[in-house]
Amino acid sequence: MPVSDAGGWLRPSDPERRAGATPRVVLFALLAGLLTAWLLYDGMGANLLICGAATAVGAGFAARAASRRIRPWTAAWSLLALALLAVPTLWDAGRPTLLAVACALGLASLALHGGRRWAGVLFALPGLLWHLVPATGWAWTSMEGRSPVERDRIVPVLKALAVAAVLLTVFGLLFAGADAGMADLLDGLTPHLDLDQLPARGLLFALGTFTALGFAHIAAGPRRWDRTVIRPGRERRRLEWALPLVALDLMFGVFAVIQAAVVLGGADAVLSNTGMSRSAYARQGFWQLSVITALTLVVVAVAKCWAPRSTAADRRVARILLGLLCVLALTVVASALGRMWFYVDASGLTSLRLGVLVAEIWLGVVFLLLITAGLTGRTGWLPRVVVLSGVLTVAVYGLMGPDAIVARQNVDRYEQSLRTDPHTATIDLRNVRLLSADAVPALDRLPEPQRSCALQLIGRDLAGESKPWYATGASVARAREILAERPPVDSALIGRRSCDRVGPGFGVR
Repeated sequence: MPVSDAGGWLRPSDPERRAGATPRVVLFALLAGLLTAWLLYDGMGANLLICGAATAVGAGFAARAASRRIRPWTAAWSLLALALLAVPTLWDAGRPTLLAVACALGLASLALHGGRRWAGVLFALPGLLWHLVPATGWAWTSMEGRSPVERDRIVPVLKALAVAAVLLTVFGLLFAGADAGMADLLDGLTPHLDLDQLPARGLLFALGTFTALGFAHIAAGPRRWDRTVIRPGRERRRLEWALPLVALDLMFGVFAVIQAAVVLGGADAVLSNTGMSRSAYARQGFWQLSVITALTLVVVAVAKCWAPRSTAADRRVARILLGLLCVLALTVVASALGRMWFYVDASGLTSLRLGVLVAEIWLGVVFLLLITAGLTGRTGWLPRVVVLSGVLTVAVYGLMGPDAIVARQNVDRYEQSLRTDPHTATIDLRNVRLLSADAVPALDRLPEPQRSCALQLIGRDLAGESKPWYATGASVARAREILAERPPVDSALIGRRSCDRVGPGFGVR
């Protein structure tokens, strides 16, 4: 039911009704827990998709019991969540994987909650957290409330699964002892269980089960965050509200004029007007401009909340001043991107620089969406499209292989410098030595000793215990093949100090 204003500014409505947990929902939650404990202990890869599929099936059964229908946005969020979970199946880098998994969980929650307004979309993203604890009691109460005949349906299934597990274990051991090929296959498919692993696997089982029950709890009766009452800010007088924005617009305008004179003039203009190199000029201002871009979004949101709106003239002034600020903010985005281009051209690409560059591009897209909403006068589509743009950015960032791109750009720069001036060509190996296995194909193109210096740490990590196929990305298999054919030279023969920054003469530069 709708929420009254007396309950405070942040209070979502409860669902009209919540369907009970069916035996199928409970079974798939337990299956998700078992798969999580079995597969996720060794790492992340295709196992995330497997566990996610079991969780999705359980949530689907809960939604069906509640007579809920699949809507277009629900399908879109669900497909994007699966795309995000595919990132660790392709690449090995940890930061993009964790970001993709976090976004996938948020999208799955949004898909089940639904939501159109800002409150409905933003509060639905972490909405799973509000369902984890109630979901357990919901499942237990639902099972207790069912008839003995319905409860008895679960016991035969559990018995069948237990018998199947015993049979597969016994005959698997016998087949493995009879044939080496079968032993290798089963060794890659099954985890190695030790007693000291039981506590960690128990925690993983609980995590998988509670997460699956949480999503099923949402599907059975989501909280209607769209009905959250958020009172608008107190309307300000036109002068009180507009004067700070006019001053800020003027400052942004002055900055835009300076950028047109300095940046558009090229490297010579940068040197003559600032007395700095392109690299120093970019390094000095990029991070500040990135902060300015983010703060501008906060200013726009707060100003919109307090904007005068009593008359058509007030609304027109608010639209003009906020629209102008968004347009001028695009010049800040363009300047930040230009400075990063100078920075990368002079010093090379790193994982941090690439990540911030992608984030800056997304902020520019958000400003374009705000400008479009202001010009059309329609904002109902804005919350979901802004989230969609952010999720697509994370998906593209993860699926394109950031570490592979960073390694490829640095190797390309080094090869170009070798062709231009072989005696001064260097590569800053500190930028590439700490990359993941995704970087191995590009780093393998380096000559010795640069190649061995770049691959030392990666080769050491991959030389450890081999993980099963479901717990690693495809890039790890490629890296292992490359390093098996051409192992890096032993670090003792190269020297730690020489590997910091070496050129063709194998000297520290």
